[in-house]
Amino acid sequence: MKRIAIQGVSGAFHEIAAREYFQGERVEAVPCNTFKDLFRTLAADPALPGIVAIENTIAGSLLQNHNLLRESGCLIAGEHKLRIEHHLAALPGQRITDISEVRSHPIALMQCEDFLDNHRYMRAVESEDTALAAQDIAVKGLRGTAAICSRLAADQYGLEVLAAGIETNKRNFTRFLIVAQPELARSMTQGEQVDKATLVFTLPHEEGSLSKVLTILSFYHNNLTKIQSLPIIGKEWEYQFYINLTFTDYTRYRQSLDAIRPLVSGFQNLGEYKACNN
Repeated sequence: MKRIAIQGVSGAFHEIAAREYFQGERVEAVPCNTFKDLFRTLAADPALPGIVAIENTIAGSLLQNHNLLRESGCLIAGEHKLRIEHHLAALPGQRITDISEVRSHPIALMQCEDFLDNHRYMRAVESEDTALAAQDIAVKGLRGTAAICSRLAADQYGLEVLAAGIETNKRNFTRFLIVAQPELARSMTQGEQVDKATLVFTLPHEEGSLSKVLTILSFYHNNLTKIQSLPIIGKEWEYQFYINLTFTDYTRYRQSLDAIRPLVSGFQNLGEYKACNN
């Protein structure tokens, strides 16, 4: 049994992503209320990996999770991209016209904006988690109330799907990171042909400082796939830069890190892992 910490309760998209990533293994989700709780759980149990959403093609980056990862001391051991499908689910025996209230995570509500706009008699109510909304309806026996959740959550909590695939954009994907304490993360990637890395650093507030770093990374044949800047709290107009890059030559990639170190501060390598191609 592969135990993995997830944010949310059973049936959450984090659990679906974990099952797909560890395909062929039996997965037991360890629920955590918040992402902060998830990283606390990993700190308390170095033998436990976790899965964390990091960006969505519609909602963008989960900025809080970038900082939580950096501060946790965990490393990235892998990634997985999950197609997000939202379903309207309620207690059995109801019609869609019986539903007056819809509960879900605010991002899920946003991603189903067109459906909700076409069913204005349904009042949207924010919940902490998609699966938690489904669980709440089942436990409390709430009729006239539906959840926007995954098919897995609907099945696990005995709800009936009244409308399937209600997300506005069908190209709705979330990228998840598999994270763990350093020793476990390294053991999980041992023997893999890693070809991706996530770096974080700060730069001096000088003209061309970012351009110099990116030029060096390019010179060593690294492919920059994402760059995300976050403000440094307490330091006006100073930023941390999170960079994802892929490479085909591990030696040249490591040489590029040595080359940029004199130009940056607060450098952290958050993990070297196999890029997800799905």
